[in-house]
Amino acid sequence: MTLNNPTAASMRNKDDLIVIAGAGGFIAGALTQHFADQGFTKIRAIDKKPLYKWYQWVPGVESLCLDLEYRDNCHRAVEGAVEVYNLAADMGGMGFIENFRVECLRSILINTHLLQASYEAGVDRYFFSSSACAYNIDLQQDPNVRALKESDAYPANAERGYGWEKLMSEIFCQEYWAERKMKTFIARFHNVYGPYGSWDGGREKAPAALTRKVIEAQESGVMEIDIWGDGAQTRSFMFIDDCVKGIDMISHCDELIATPINLGSSELISINDLVSMVEDIAGVQLEREYKLDAPMGVAGRNSDNTFIQQVLGWEPDLPLREGMEQTYNWIQQQYADRAAGLPTPAADEK
Repeated sequence: MTLNNPTAASMRNKDDLIVIAGAGGFIAGALTQHFADQGFTKIRAIDKKPLYKWYQWVPGVESLCLDLEYRDNCHRAVEGAVEVYNLAADMGGMGFIENFRVECLRSILINTHLLQASYEAGVDRYFFSSSACAYNIDLQQDPNVRALKESDAYPANAERGYGWEKLMSEIFCQEYWAERKMKTFIARFHNVYGPYGSWDGGREKAPAALTRKVIEAQESGVMEIDIWGDGAQTRSFMFIDDCVKGIDMISHCDELIATPINLGSSELISINDLVSMVEDIAGVQLEREYKLDAPMGVAGRNSDNTFIQQVLGWEPDLPLREGMEQTYNWIQQQYADRAAGLPTPAADEK
């Protein structure tokens, strides 16, 4: 049973300024919509992409195009803010984070400057989006992996590039609380998916990529699908609605100040079984070709949700099948829109 956890709606005035960094992307765009739906009237959304490339654009929100790698832009972004949510980062699926490690590492500049700017501006609460990529990779070498608990980040041996940036940025957040008493909150995301996420162009993750490939096979009549790795890799996947709900609760729970916590589903599935699920949703069966030289990440990763259940009395719980049906329908419409010449920002970024 979910506890009566504090949220922004229960703690804040509706005219308090909330700043969301990375709002032109998937999760932060959904978070912007989440707060708008709750009636907040002063939301500032920040992203370096031009507005026409934002995955979601929420009417009535102050939307600014700023590159938060630069200190002055961070100060502009947080002027007057009560809460700041940092979801800005260069990231994507395994193909991106394995091949663009420098770009992933540079995101540490965003968190460094945004934290300091928020501290100087007197921000009350600061949220940082970390990742399960911060966990020790030695614990993820078997598809039948033991679910990762928060302490498994140490001794540190994170994924190169992206994982190390997340782990170091977590430490920055923890020290701003320890030394300067700024309330920071840290969630380690486990593979977020759903509508309004990247689905083509190189940054998409497995649920969207496999869905697109199944749709492409149907449209082309070439009933084949390529799978990165041997398909035995296992992961858990969290639906976007569960993610934004979790962010809100975590960011308003004082028991979690400067305390990294898993935010992910504990429903483990292999990539082969995920392909089968998408095929079943689509009503097709495809010939599989395995690309054993493609980026595939760790062999297995799952979220141990003992801590979040203990603190919040809740965990992400939408069944993967239900979330994938919604995701499939949305990507199918996006595919048709692109074929009709309509803009599809979540597929255009390279």
